[in-house]
Amino acid sequence: MADKKWEESLALYDAVVVEHPDFERKGKSMPYTSVNGHMFSMLRKDGVLGMRMSKEDREAFMEDYGVGQFTNYGANIREYVEIPDAVLNDKKKLTVYLAASYQYTLTLKPK
Repeated sequence: MADKKWEESLALYDAVVVEHPDFERKGKSMPYTSVNGHMFSMLRKDGVLGMRMSKEDREAFMEDYGVGQFTNYGANIREYVEIPDAVLNDKKKLTVYLAASYQYTLTLKPK
């Protein structure tokens, strides 16, 4: 079941990433996007997407969607929120949030 969810999530994620000229999906077993040496999204092996957001956007997103901080391998990933299926399955919303994540990550000091 997790494999099917992962494949479906990957297809949705890829459909949004491929349409943005500044995005490139990287990683094979754990797909992610990055800019200036900072990741701004990642897809966990169970098909759950995490996205980096500013503090204000994170707080509003968690309240609006009733989700929490994104975790990976049992650790909280700083500045990331877990993206619910309601957003992942809505290409328009996913595009907006991923673009906002990218714009926020551009404000971070390059590595």
